[in-house]
Amino acid sequence: MTKYDSIMPVERLTVSLEAELAAAVREAADADSQNTSAWLADAARRQLASRGLTEVIAEWEETHGAFTHAELEAARERLLR
Repeated sequence: MTKYDSIMPVERLTVSLEAELAAAVREAADADSQNTSAWLADAARRQLASRGLTEVIAEWEETHGAFTHAELEAARERLLR
């Protein structure tokens, strides 16, 4: 284990990324003042959360109909704030 053992259990993973993607991840992590592992963990958490959101949206649309173009644009604008 690592120095984080007393805080939370961690597991080491090995991942392979295209060279350009790996460089972009390192730059983004540096820009966010995070180490690469923390940055990738945050990205993984967001990806997992969005999976749940996809299910919620599908259920909503099944009950209420598809979102309109205007509703989607309003949501995009709100997310970008």
